[in-house]
Amino acid sequence: MKKYFLLLMLSASCVLMAQGQRLTDYVDPLIGSGDHGHVFVGANVPQGMVNVGPTQLETGWDWCSGYHYDGRQIVGFGHLHLSGTGCSDLGDIALMPTLQELELSREGLATPFRHENELVRPGYYGVVLDKSNIRCEMTCTERVALHRYTFPRGSNNARIIIDLANAVGDRLSQARIYRLDDTTLAGYRLSHGWAPQQQLYFVIQFSKPIHNWLCNPEDMSYSQATFEVGPGESLLVKVALSPTNEMNARLNMATEMPGWDFQTVRQEALQAWDTQLGRIKARFRTERERRIFYTALYHFLYAPVVWNDVNGDYMGSDGRIRHAAQFQNFTTWSLWDTYRAAHPLATLILPDVLQDYAQTMLHIYREQGELPVWHLMSNETYCMVGCPAVPVLADLVLKGVPGFDYKEAFQAMKASLLRDNRSLDRMKQYGWVTWDTGDGEAVAKSLEYYLADWSAAQVAGLVGEKEDSAYFYNRSMNYKRMFDPERQVMRALSTEGKFRDEPNFNPGHQTRDYTEGNPWQYTWLVPHDVPGLVGCFPSKQAFINRLDALFEADGDLGENANPDITGLIGQYAHGNEPSHHVLYLYNYVGQPWKTQQRVRQVMQELYTDQPAGLCGNEDVGQMSAWYLLSALGLYQVEPCGGVYQLGSPVVEEATIHVGQDRTFTVRTHGNSDQNIYVREVRLNGRRLTEPRIHYRDIVAGGTLDFYMTSKPGRK
Repeated sequence: MKKYFLLLMLSASCVLMAQGQRLTDYVDPLIGSGDHGHVFVGANVPQGMVNVGPTQLETGWDWCSGYHYDGRQIVGFGHLHLSGTGCSDLGDIALMPTLQELELSREGLATPFRHENELVRPGYYGVVLDKSNIRCEMTCTERVALHRYTFPRGSNNARIIIDLANAVGDRLSQARIYRLDDTTLAGYRLSHGWAPQQQLYFVIQFSKPIHNWLCNPEDMSYSQATFEVGPGESLLVKVALSPTNEMNARLNMATEMPGWDFQTVRQEALQAWDTQLGRIKARFRTERERRIFYTALYHFLYAPVVWNDVNGDYMGSDGRIRHAAQFQNFTTWSLWDTYRAAHPLATLILPDVLQDYAQTMLHIYREQGELPVWHLMSNETYCMVGCPAVPVLADLVLKGVPGFDYKEAFQAMKASLLRDNRSLDRMKQYGWVTWDTGDGEAVAKSLEYYLADWSAAQVAGLVGEKEDSAYFYNRSMNYKRMFDPERQVMRALSTEGKFRDEPNFNPGHQTRDYTEGNPWQYTWLVPHDVPGLVGCFPSKQAFINRLDALFEADGDLGENANPDITGLIGQYAHGNEPSHHVLYLYNYVGQPWKTQQRVRQVMQELYTDQPAGLCGNEDVGQMSAWYLLSALGLYQVEPCGGVYQLGSPVVEEATIHVGQDRTFTVRTHGNSDQNIYVREVRLNGRRLTEPRIHYRDIVAGGTLDFYMTSKPGRK
């Protein structure tokens, strides 16, 4: 029977593919579901609110998304999931089908499954549960999930358990569920976790009348709806979500999914993915490279996610229902990760949502008094360090994205950087975060604030705030005070401007002043002033020697190594974001062939097309964005402004839709596993003399030709 159900799922998939080759055919959603990738596995549409899929019994760091390839038991199918984060949350409003009475607990609901009975495609998830033989399938629109449960035998007691208790890393505060009519339930779930005050409203509608409704009015965390089904009959369930109220959840359902045609909804979800993946049309030398690239693009397009109802209502950061009249409101802002590559990539391939990004950030600023740090479900989590929204918003200003007030954007940056929370009072008083005042991670905090200061300074100059521009620029240069010329690393300063006394200093093991890193990795976190960083060393050659040593150093991280420091080449850690720009620093000192060699090494060795295909957390698209840009031969090192460094592309040819019927094409000539070095680059036929290109040249449209060779040493 299980083989029969799996054949049904496969045949339905083949029907969808029979219409012709799709870009989604090259996507494997299980890439990154093993090792420490933490990706979401289930059904969603690009940037959709609904991420519906299995939540497993197992818990822990590698189950931050609720799913890991090594997991073997499912406890329910939740409707919100994170992807690639290092913290757990969501998994809200879980359904579990069964043909028998189950113990209403996490362990009691758990049922085994096997990967051979699982089918995952963009916009679709299907699995056969071992114990019950029930075939579970799901697809969705932006705000509404559609489940199809096919029962192997007839019963008047087929039941769907609605689990409001179990989730992924958060705790239930309050739940309510009630019956609207013979086929419809509604309610809400309030919880606290990573996002401290989560509110989610829902409406659940069944394709058959509820035969029996079981719910304890004193404890609504679990309830059950039973149905009469015939042998092999399917029960369909629609679940609409809303951040504001049940009425809007009903409106979302009526607008996005008025009918019950599972195949049509699935087809439309698949088409939505194909359309978005089509923003980059690329050819490759190998199928492996193509799978990695398009799966990376798929993962990049998960977030940020829509966080308003179809009528524009959303829950503000101040807990008030607000209305997004002229923009789409978004949540899941993993900005400490994504300012580095994901947002610079978005400015190239997602021009139509950039105004929404800016407006969302400015509305968050108006509601909570500062720009988002790590925003989730209308909540500020304050996760990670720095002011990462500042370079993102500054990048949109400096690239001329229309549709928002640049002066207000600067005021939001200024207000965020001059607050007294998160060690910013020390920044104002001393010019750096001090280690002797109880501030942990002082180096990481300072360096992240400096690059945000520099970004704000650029915008201040643009909008005519000269004094503010000078203030933030001068503060951003204080990184030079943190550089220890003797040890040639960045070190924490005291209130008196002195380095911590550490006679047994070991740059590979010292972590207390660094966020998920050590001095080896953080010495290079000056993307806003690489020439100035070079000047901190005794000579340019000394800088090169130290950068070479990073990749050759002993990779031992000591007994207390942070699990996020992964993907090591020497002490270079590609599995975590602070290292992501480092490979491109050779471009600044006249040795671009070393950038080309290291970039190719990382793409070849640390990205694969297997479940363990990511060497670190996906981090809401950042790991994938690094690959996508690098595969195209581009990377923006400076935190904002639009200068893209050139590397060693792996694409044969890639056409990027950059807006208003303009395309930008990257082509490689003579590319191979041996020809990884760049002999010359031509932009629209003109030879480039430096290994960089500007945003304005890309979005103007044109062609960038890389001529490859096996011999290093040429610009």
